[in-house]
Amino acid sequence: MAVTAEPTPNPNAMKFTVGRSVGGPATHAAGTDTDDPVAAALLVLPGVTSVFMTADFVTVSKSAVGDWASLQPQVVDILTAHFG
Repeated sequence: MAVTAEPTPNPNAMKFTVGRSVGGPATHAAGTDTDDPVAAALLVLPGVTSVFMTADFVTVSKSAVGDWASLQPQVVDILTAHFG
């Protein structure tokens, strides 16, 4: 299944459905250590502030200055590499 992205009520968060279990629930924040390789890869993207993983989706939150136009394709690539 392809990774699909959809907006949330929060304009600084986007839900990415991957179609298989991602583990969790777990929240990972920028500036903290994580042993989850997916969260670690997402948290190094400029502007990403947190990653929430549960069921079959990942919610990525960004700072107010982050740009979904540039972040979304990068997030999809990372999630596809791990769950695709």
